[in-house]
Amino acid sequence: MPVNFKGKDVLHSVTVKFVPAHLPTAQKHYNARSVLQTELDIHGIASKAATYNILTSPSVIEQGLTDGLQLIGYLVADGYRIHTDVMNISIRIPGEYDSTETHLPGDVYPEVRLTVAPALREYIRDSVQVVFDGVEESKGFIGRVRDEASGKADEVITIDSLITVHGYGLKIDSDEEHAAQAGAFLVDENQVETPVKAIAVNAPRTLKLLTPASLTPGAAYTLLIRTQCPVRGKSGLLKDLREVRSEFTLTAQ
Repeated sequence: MPVNFKGKDVLHSVTVKFVPAHLPTAQKHYNARSVLQTELDIHGIASKAATYNILTSPSVIEQGLTDGLQLIGYLVADGYRIHTDVMNISIRIPGEYDSTETHLPGDVYPEVRLTVAPALREYIRDSVQVVFDGVEESKGFIGRVRDEASGKADEVITIDSLITVHGYGLKIDSDEEHAAQAGAFLVDENQVETPVKAIAVNAPRTLKLLTPASLTPGAAYTLLIRTQCPVRGKSGLLKDLREVRSEFTLTAQ
């Protein structure tokens, strides 16, 4: 049964702030970035059902979402292509072959390809009003983390390899008093911080970092920057450290 994205009684409004453009290819000075709502897990999603006139019990929705997503994961792993009105998922095998292979090379593994379904793209296009709300007053921003070994962005980090970080307010520096606390760190789900010792590029909008060899494969990390440099690149150091943290996690591989 298809998802009904035709409920015209639902009005959506997304507030955005202007933020400094962080990629080197940017043509203008600012991007527009959504003012993020609270992050929702499956329980949080289910609790919002009544807001959108969905009358099914939140406990039923939560259980259904949990079981349904688990089933989708198993089916994708078995090679099925999943097509829904929200997302399309399939498995792909990277690399090139001469047809004599009997197994994957040691550094190649199956990957998941996930795309937004046309029905959801059209619904967002037609039903979301964007409200501009001035320039964001920020303490810095991590916009993209590119894993140089795999070429992937905002997804994985290869252990003991280079990553390139784009954003603003990223340059790391401190006085002697704060030197032990300043730097780049990868933080796991238990809030254990692993320091990044090697920094190849250290600029306000770009960092190039060597990921630690001690990361745990399969673990998810957020990137944390502590610095006394001003956000806007002015000379001198701030009195206290400020922190910049990625809003996404990076899986070590």
